[in-house]
Amino acid sequence: MITFPNAKINLGLTILNKREDGFHNLETIFLPIHIKDVLEIIPSEKFEFNTSGNTIDVKPEENICTKAYRLLKKDFPDLPAAKIHLHKATPLGAGLGGGSADGAFTLKLLNQKFNLNLSTIQLINYALQLGSDCPFFIYNTPSIASGRGEILEEVNLDLSCYKIIVVNPGIHINTGWAFTQLTPALPSKSIKNIIHQPVTTWKDELKNDFEEPVFKQHPEIKSIKDELYNKGAIYASMSGSGSSVYGIFKKEETLKLSFPENFFVREILLSHF
Repeated sequence: MITFPNAKINLGLTILNKREDGFHNLETIFLPIHIKDVLEIIPSEKFEFNTSGNTIDVKPEENICTKAYRLLKKDFPDLPAAKIHLHKATPLGAGLGGGSADGAFTLKLLNQKFNLNLSTIQLINYALQLGSDCPFFIYNTPSIASGRGEILEEVNLDLSCYKIIVVNPGIHINTGWAFTQLTPALPSKSIKNIIHQPVTTWKDELKNDFEEPVFKQHPEIKSIKDELYNKGAIYASMSGSGSSVYGIFKKEETLKLSFPENFFVREILLSHF
């Protein structure tokens, strides 16, 4: 059985405060995009996990797909052994949620393949044990996220007149480091309100709190954002804690981009959600 874990971008990202459990409360919009990995699960005599595509710098037993399997195996001792293969196409450490998607989709595929009959709420509870962004990929629809990112409210966005360009320079940003660089604060206007304004107003109001420290540490990432605006982006932003940057353009616009050959660059059409 095969599925295709997709990436996401963040429309705005505000870190509100640090919680007693060590995590942070935040507000963001998660928007699924059509950059996808390939995940296959088949029954096997023993558990196996292997990968192809982009190199993943963790041992197989530490991969989030393996963790997802073991999480379910703990509560479902009769869960059959499986061979899991992940073809990694989404850049790693890129702010696109590729790892979180792989973990969440592993839970969903195991649930479907082996008839575990887990509800959406149960899958979300398992997903949260894998990572703060994982619950979003259980729903996988445009959502306003709060709490750690697990409190999700579906949002209706019509971006069908636009396309986005996603650019990743191959720089791996450590999310833990990025959080240490922030001073959380309440914004003057919530992302939930800004997102319903015309896209043309987002440039001045829709912010990602991680941009300031990441741009300071890696000016070349800021240069990507500047270049997207130079090419006519209506809105451009870093996604998550970086290093991917995206620009929103009118769908009919023909673009001539000049990023280095080793950069990951994708043009994606946006639909009405």
